[in-house]
Amino acid sequence: MKYKSIVVTQRGGPEVLQIVEKELRPPLPGEARIKILAAPIVQDDIAVRVGNRPFLTRPPFIPGYSFVGVVDATGRDVSQVAVGDRVAALTNYGSHAEYIYWDAEKLVRVPETLDPAEAATLILNYLVAYQVLQRVVQVNPGDKVLIVGASGGVGIAFLQLGQLAGLKMYGLASPGKHHLLAEYGAIPIDYHTQDFVQVIGQAEPEGLDFVFNGMAEECLGGGMAVLRRGGALVHYGGPQSFSGFLLLLARIIGYTLLPNGKTVKGYGTHRVDINLLKEDWVKLFKLLEEGKIKPKIARKFPILEAVKANQLFESGKFTGNLVLLAPELL
Repeated sequence: MKYKSIVVTQRGGPEVLQIVEKELRPPLPGEARIKILAAPIVQDDIAVRVGNRPFLTRPPFIPGYSFVGVVDATGRDVSQVAVGDRVAALTNYGSHAEYIYWDAEKLVRVPETLDPAEAATLILNYLVAYQVLQRVVQVNPGDKVLIVGASGGVGIAFLQLGQLAGLKMYGLASPGKHHLLAEYGAIPIDYHTQDFVQVIGQAEPEGLDFVFNGMAEECLGGGMAVLRRGGALVHYGGPQSFSGFLLLLARIIGYTLLPNGKTVKGYGTHRVDINLLKEDWVKLFKLLEEGKIKPKIARKFPILEAVKANQLFESGKFTGNLVLLAPELL
């Protein structure tokens, strides 16, 4: 039996994506074979295709940072999951395909009651927001925060989880998306025409408690400027190049050494123990089941129409998440 995958054949735009067919093989010991139900497209998928991040896998490769799927077969010595289980994982690569092989110990079970498209957005976007809020800085009700990039997939997760946590939120977004921020009680700032440092400085003269920055190094200076003494900026956006990585690292170290009482913290999912990831995914699944969070799905595409989905993602003409789905779910 054959299956199809989306393959990045070389660095470039969506046109370098091709459909490649391969034979299904039995899973190896400790491995599960999973039929993909849903796989979001995220900024990292675009970055690894274009090649504007350091330490990347070379083409050809299958993109796809996360998935929700159903276990189709298991290898020897697999006891964590069984055939028919609905599962999810954070992959970095490989999920934009009809099937994926994955280490069974790194899978988390997904409640059958959840919509696969919505559940899939929790695996990266909501996980980042949840762990930054609850593990990196441990926010409290009434804390004042700035969300940089508030209308993207991770930004909306911050808005929803921040509202649940009782935060006073400011968010940077283009004017056409300000209504979305207001929906979650956030105060929108147009980063095209407004100086957010000035706007926040007037509204909060004592400064903010936290800044959550997913826009690489370009907002670090302004983010630090709006913090109160004792406040913290959490950076989670990936650098756009190796030189950008070195610059970002140097700036973070420089800001950390400044004697101003402000701190910079970095966050990356690759640095988090798998057991903590699973623990927080379970919490997020419960919040979704209870209706306390509701991912915004801008559009759904069949898995094999990844080119169209990537084109829309790069256009920026959407709000929320784009998700690739198995055809039977459309």
